[in-house]
Amino acid sequence: MLYARHDEGRGAMTTIALNLWAATSHARFEGVQSFVGEDESGSFGILPGHHRFMTSLTFGLARFRCDESNWQFLALPGGLLYFVDDELTINTRRYLLDTDYERISSALSEHLLAEEEKLRSLKESLHRMEEEMLRRLWEMRRGGEKGL
Repeated sequence: MLYARHDEGRGAMTTIALNLWAATSHARFEGVQSFVGEDESGSFGILPGHHRFMTSLTFGLARFRCDESNWQFLALPGGLLYFVDDELTINTRRYLLDTDYERISSALSEHLLAEEEKLRSLKESLHRMEEEMLRRLWEMRRGGEKGL
């Protein structure tokens, strides 16, 4: 687990700015006090003053808190997280936001999981088409060599 550390020679900032970028939308949140996400190594947290940090988020839920408000839950199919100078940026294909854990969990399994399955199926189809095309090109070349 990673913990927030303050940079040497800098005064501690009290909040973070969070930028969420997706293919069709963007959101910015000021006053973020903490962020909790997950990458391949497990869960981690980021607080104001954390050192520069970059990681690849896994499919699932992240959360953040602005001021003393409730947690905001962020459902995403993975993404790239970059943190520097108390500016947190997440780039992903799509994201869903909600303050209700049950509702966002349901949306994650219904919408994003279905999208991921469609994407996986599309990738498999493209892979099969590529294999077939290569096989046919190989056969055409082999047939051309016989005619020589």
